[in-house]
Amino acid sequence: MNLLKEFSLNDKCSYLANKEQITHYKIIDNCQTVENQALIERGFRRFGKMYFRPICTDCHECQSIKIDVESYTFSKSAKRILKKSAHLQTYIQTPTLTQEHLTLFEKYHLFMHEKKGWDFNETTAEHYYNSFVIGHEEFGKEVLYFDEGKLIGVDLIDILEDGVSSIYFYYDPDYAHLSLGKYSLYNQIKFAKQSNKKWIYLGYYVEECPSLSYKAGYKPYITLEGRPNIDEKFLWS
Repeated sequence: MNLLKEFSLNDKCSYLANKEQITHYKIIDNCQTVENQALIERGFRRFGKMYFRPICTDCHECQSIKIDVESYTFSKSAKRILKKSAHLQTYIQTPTLTQEHLTLFEKYHLFMHEKKGWDFNETTAEHYYNSFVIGHEEFGKEVLYFDEGKLIGVDLIDILEDGVSSIYFYYDPDYAHLSLGKYSLYNQIKFAKQSNKKWIYLGYYVEECPSLSYKAGYKPYITLEGRPNIDEKFLWS
């Protein structure tokens, strides 16, 4: 593992009001597929070359969660969403950066700022590149969704040996009626089933955070116990 830098930071909690968080960071250059797998299995998330996870001493609300793909069945509602968006064109490729990406990313975050009160900061090409393009190595992909040639959704994922790590998804708010967030996740599950992969790693579930609590609706799922180090065994239950 080519570890460039490792550190922890105290900051305002990203998920719960009136709380602080301690986040452990690893910046890794040329991360190998097996190393990426080991980190994700132990509760780390990846943005670019940066891997991170919360290590708060007095709070354990952030739970790493993954969907059991083998046992997952699509509900009638899920099937309706899949059918409703079946006309979209889908492409999977190495992550890229275009003006279309930046315009869509900013439009989505302005919408979420107005709808849910998310903090909003104008995104630069450099920031997007460092967060979603660099560091993809062999495992990082983007799934692009088009409607009649127009980019309306971007799903950033890592394809692991045993599953898919769901990194980030953003979409055109004008197409909210298509339930694109759910649609993209259902497509991840379909891909995993077809590829004989067992899990969808969904990042963190926080019961009191509306932006993360929805993840418990995708059953069956299991969560990671504790915060195992990279050289320690891990247990999901």
